[in-house]
Amino acid sequence: MAAGAAGLAYSVGFEARSFRLRRVTVPVLPPGMHPLRVLQVSDIHMVGGQRKKQRWLRSLAGLRPDFVINTGDNLSDPEGVPEVLDALGPLMEFPGAYVFGSNDYYGPKLRNPARYLLERTSGRHGLNGNAPAVGAIHNPWEDLRDGFDEAGWVNLTNTRGALKIEGVSIELTGLDDPHIKRDRYAKVAGGPTESYDFSLGVVHAPYLRVLDAFTADDYPLILAGHTHGGQLCIPFYGALVTNCDLDTDRVKGLSTHTAEGRTSYLHVSAGCGTNRYTPVRFACPPEATLLTLVPRS
Repeated sequence: MAAGAAGLAYSVGFEARSFRLRRVTVPVLPPGMHPLRVLQVSDIHMVGGQRKKQRWLRSLAGLRPDFVINTGDNLSDPEGVPEVLDALGPLMEFPGAYVFGSNDYYGPKLRNPARYLLERTSGRHGLNGNAPAVGAIHNPWEDLRDGFDEAGWVNLTNTRGALKIEGVSIELTGLDDPHIKRDRYAKVAGGPTESYDFSLGVVHAPYLRVLDAFTADDYPLILAGHTHGGQLCIPFYGALVTNCDLDTDRVKGLSTHTAEGRTSYLHVSAGCGTNRYTPVRFACPPEATLLTLVPRS
């Protein structure tokens, strides 16, 4: 009991607020292209009063990335929109794009953490096999969208967008959250457009149907979040759940995905927040990631 209490105190009081920067190099650009530095932020789950998290997010602007990708779940509090926009304000000075996750649309509900294990064993996650939510709190996601759009960030909700970075044209193909069945890949299918120098896929939850579609369409890189890296992990073993149908070996960090004879790089961010009702992390610190994209060999 003492060990359990100590672990809980560490998870809540220290690790959940021990923000880290992950650095990853990904060889995906066409030969001869200048490297690009992409900052991915995900799963902020902002709750009012989280000053340390807000200061840390603002400090990331000092990295001066070429562009920013926000892979959703910014909120865990219906009143959190102003604090999210304030914390991301310095980053919104850079080109960027975003998709939303389920927690941007709906407020969190108290639930038994053991249900994540049950959902894993039964193959049911989110609305993918579970009954629709009843009495869900609707978050003011429109205000969040308007703030991002006003800053010039590209909305990738089941659509394509583009950025121009120092003469390099980048195509971004995004989906709404598969966890609540809002993804509509048919609207963006067809693969990268040849007129762009580089293309990548963006989605909140890395469900296999989405990864298969992006990979089969030959996107060299897919960015996702949602998993929280497992959130509660076992040292020297890893994550127990991913909260989707992705395997636990790829719950966070850089990996690859293969479909129809093609292979894409996949980066899943462990995110920098938690659901407000389970504010714990163990063996899985909160993070953002600076990806340096370099030419393929």
